Amino acid sequence: MRDDTPVLIGSSQFTHRGSAADSPSPLELLKIAAKSAASDAGLPETVLAEIDGLTVVGFSIDAPGGLSRLPVPRLLNPPASLAKALGASPTVHMYTYTGGNTPQMLINQFAERISRGEVELGLVAGAEFLGSLMKRLKGGLGFGADWSDDVSEAPNMVGDPRPGATPHEEAHGLAFPTNTYPLFENALRARDGRSIPDHQRRIGKLFAPFTEVAAANPNAWFPIARTAEELVTVTPANRMVGFPYPKYVNSILEVDQSAAVLIASVRKARELGVPEDRWVFLHGCADAADLWNLLDRQDYHSSPAIRLTGERALDMAGISLADIDLFDIYSCFPSAVQVAAEELGLSIDDPRGLTVTGGLPYFGGPGNNYAMHGIAEMMGRLRARPGAYGLCTANGWHLTKQSVGIYSTRPVEGRWEREDPKVIQARIEALPHPPVIERPQGQATIEAYTVIHSREGYRMGIVIGRDGDGRRFVANTPEDEATLRGLEAVESVGRTGTVGPHPDGVRNLFVPD
Repeated sequence: MRDDTPVLIGSSQFTHRGSAADSPSPLELLKIAAKSAASDAGLPETVLAEIDGLTVVGFSIDAPGGLSRLPVPRLLNPPASLAKALGASPTVHMYTYTGGNTPQMLINQFAERISRGEVELGLVAGAEFLGSLMKRLKGGLGFGADWSDDVSEAPNMVGDPRPGATPHEEAHGLAFPTNTYPLFENALRARDGRSIPDHQRRIGKLFAPFTEVAAANPNAWFPIARTAEELVTVTPANRMVGFPYPKYVNSILEVDQSAAVLIASVRKARELGVPEDRWVFLHGCADAADLWNLLDRQDYHSSPAIRLTGERALDMAGISLADIDLFDIYSCFPSAVQVAAEELGLSIDDPRGLTVTGGLPYFGGPGNNYAMHGIAEMMGRLRARPGAYGLCTANGWHLTKQSVGIYSTRPVEGRWEREDPKVIQARIEALPHPPVIERPQGQATIEAYTVIHSREGYRMGIVIGRDGDGRRFVANTPEDEATLRGLEAVESVGRTGTVGPHPDGVRNLFVPD
């Protein structure tokens, strides 16, 4: 085994279940995760002063949009604040842009830096604290001094800074994952020719096993096993959010959780005396994004980026899907799991299971950092099954950014080297896709759609469709209950109607026939 081979040596997860008044600050959550990761590696916390690479996953309150406008104190440079708290002076220190793919992407990047000799000991950490933050705001509890910092320099940013939606898409409601993933779900149902009731049962059967995993996970936010029927039956406690998704199958952001991973070169791991039974190797990895804008996608029931990154990671690891023993498929919404499973070649009822944590709706959806928990959990499972392989996927924005990692306690043979992500990305960018028209007029057909609900009831309909020339558009529907209820009552993919300017002068309006 080469000295410059990257190896994961420690990991940690933390879930705060106490009151909001006693909740750790964001910096404290990061410190808890970092120190616990050192302990997991069998090392004293003082070793953290030696890290020469440090990255913090972006907090939800720093993402563009509504959360960034919350009137709360914040860390201006989380990596610098964490490094200072740990007594470290890393030469590589970064903060990430928005994306649930970022934890796996960062592990992939750190592994490459280590193999090139640029980093010897890296820490990747992240936290989410919206659970206690929102309760503090509502209860007027205030915030302690360590909720902010006095760092003057801006953080070094990593990742893709592009917003998840164009202004035109955003105007129609496509900036919110709770609005976009139902579009994929309805497209999947229509493609497969299932009735709405049959497909709802499929969603319940998909996620019921996830709740059982969460129920047995001490770090899960909702450790409650639920039946398939319970997950998809609309009740006052399980209201419809974005058709066809009731609340129980939506990712939950308002949690207080943190996680971290320590990654080192084999040389450094040996120098530190990390027992080899703690070592977990990254055997295969890949990163790519689908055609960025939602309206540019080939369709709404596939992901070339998942397929190609999965193929590349398996090829790099020198194994096949049949050799994988454990999976953690990113599970913000049911459509994300179904599309990923299909692209990887998995059945949604594969006996190996699709999650090791319980998934984002049940384990918890700690903002951009969920995949770190998946990796940490996978490390523990693999240590208990020496020689087994585990595959983790991570997804950002609207089935947009994809990262994959394949792990095992088996040592990596030969030089660790990954393919430049630009190779896959070039293939994706060359894919054909429909032309887009921003101001459609005339007869049109629904390609994908959803109906968005508020707590009070029906709110709006979103339609992605094609005009008479095959050009793709996005529009909203009339907001009367009869129209919205009708879209939910029968399969509306393929339904015709008329599209034109909305009375507000900004959006498009689609009126179903």
